[in-house]
Amino acid sequence: MTPFERRTRACQERMAETGADAVVLFPSRNLRYLSGFDEEPGERHLFLFVPREGVPVFLVPDLYETQVRAESWVADVETWADDDNPVAAVRTIVSDLSLENGRILVDDTMWARFTQDLQSVLPHADFGLASDVISPLRAQKDDAELDALRRAGKIADRVVDRLRDMGEQCLDMTEAELAAEIERLLADEGGEGVAFGPIVGSGPNGAMPHHTYGDRIIESGDPVVVDFGTYVDHYPSDQTRTLVFGGDPPAEFETVHDVVQAARTAAFEMVEPGVTAGAIDRAAREVIEDAGYGDQFIHRTGHGVGLDVHEEPYIVAGSDRELDVGNVFSIEPGVYLPGEFGVRVEDLVVVTEDGAELLNDTDRGWKC
Repeated sequence: MTPFERRTRACQERMAETGADAVVLFPSRNLRYLSGFDEEPGERHLFLFVPREGVPVFLVPDLYETQVRAESWVADVETWADDDNPVAAVRTIVSDLSLENGRILVDDTMWARFTQDLQSVLPHADFGLASDVISPLRAQKDDAELDALRRAGKIADRVVDRLRDMGEQCLDMTEAELAAEIERLLADEGGEGVAFGPIVGSGPNGAMPHHTYGDRIIESGDPVVVDFGTYVDHYPSDQTRTLVFGGDPPAEFETVHDVVQAARTAAFEMVEPGVTAGAIDRAAREVIEDAGYGDQFIHRTGHGVGLDVHEEPYIVAGSDRELDVGNVFSIEPGVYLPGEFGVRVEDLVVVTEDGAELLNDTDRGWKC
């Protein structure tokens, strides 16, 4: 049995527990997670129907049939041609699956036109979101997923090391030029594209947590927040370091960096099965608050990472979600002093039977 089939069976078990009758997916991360087939959303009706019992059914445009059969374990593939009415094909499948009065969970990212077509052929059905049953499954990574995440993390580690080796060569580059160099290095180390647009925030730009990059020139003594990742087998890395490529940083910088480092360590040391996401956030936040920078820590401590760079579980204040073995998430406390600089240090961790494992482990210091 393939990992995709095992995940589909687990999804059906969760449907039975929650009273759902079917999950209907369209091109998305969820579709890949259950079927193995990966495609971007498009204009044509392409659905995977996963009933609570029995075999899943693909409905695809006929030009996709060969590709779907080659890439997915799902054997029942129904097709429609461009001169057909795809809604009629949908109606046939939902009738065959007896879903007329059922509870249907649709892909959270399904385009409105496709959701409306489903609702038009199932006017008496009760609709909900597929995340109700799939998100808990995706939050617990299996061995294949963890292997990909580890390899992606090691690529990010090697790129951080290469940035450190560049040192003062990075001075007088623009943020955009350094971002382009990071993308080149990720590819050179074996990465499969970028997981998200790199963040290169130098000097005062580093005080904006989601600043991407611009034409500001990196100067001697600038703290530079670099946040980037790459994919391996569809799974991303996500790592942040705050570096000074040459010169002396602002007077307060070393103090702030030490505080953020201590917050990251405190959060990591809390991680084990059964601890709540809110407790992890609290561990990091208390360190920063005690140092007098609480108002400058303006985001959650972390987020889950998987097929999506941001997914469950979210490491956020007040969350009572208990961590499970196989959860993967970031720990990324930060302090941001508007108009001056920012500091963020981010690692990915996986919850293990007896604590946590780091998925990246390069030097967290600021000196290059």
